[in-house]
Amino acid sequence: MQLALCPGMKLEAPVRHKRRHSAQVLADGLQHSPTVLLLVDFINPLQFPEGGALAGPAEAAAVATARLKRRLAAEGVQAIYANDNYGTWHSNFHETWRHCRSLQGASRRMAQALKPGPQDLAILKPRHSAFFSTPLELLLGQLKAKRLVVVGLATDMCVLFTAMDAFLRGYKLWVPADCAAAETPQAHEQALEYMKRVLKAQVKPAWPPGSPAAAP
Repeated sequence: MQLALCPGMKLEAPVRHKRRHSAQVLADGLQHSPTVLLLVDFINPLQFPEGGALAGPAEAAAVATARLKRRLAAEGVQAIYANDNYGTWHSNFHETWRHCRSLQGASRRMAQALKPGPQDLAILKPRHSAFFSTPLELLLGQLKAKRLVVVGLATDMCVLFTAMDAFLRGYKLWVPADCAAAETPQAHEQALEYMKRVLKAQVKPAWPPGSPAAAP
């Protein structure tokens, strides 16, 4: 599996004036990040039978996540893209992002809204969970992460499997309800309820209804 620095990332640690926790620079230029934003499968061609049903909710979740990502970045939170390789083993995350950006519809708009930044990290995953056969656990250990904000697609599949593996490893979880999506509202709500009840995850939305940031 691949661990990638997003385009333009320098080995020197970036200066983050608004960082709310003390930064300890690691040898590879990373900084400790007690909270990590984990974006699961948002960079997605949606080329499967249920893709049409998922497209609308997925795009809305991507827009909400883009706002959340900016907010967390200002607080010094590290973002990690954990993306399916869609069966193309010779690809890398940046090729996948460029491919989705070249498409039409929701796939293109999600790729544009969630364009990776210079400090973002990325891994490719072969199965549902972002932990399975990837370097994610090692990376989170290097970042000294304690809490994961898990967002992405789909709530009842890859987000759920990733959250379960994170729970088993002792991470505190926040799965913002408005930053994940499933094919049906019922599947979305049932998965959130399960994660709240069994995995002790917070599921409050990043942008409560009626708040200025929740507006398009």
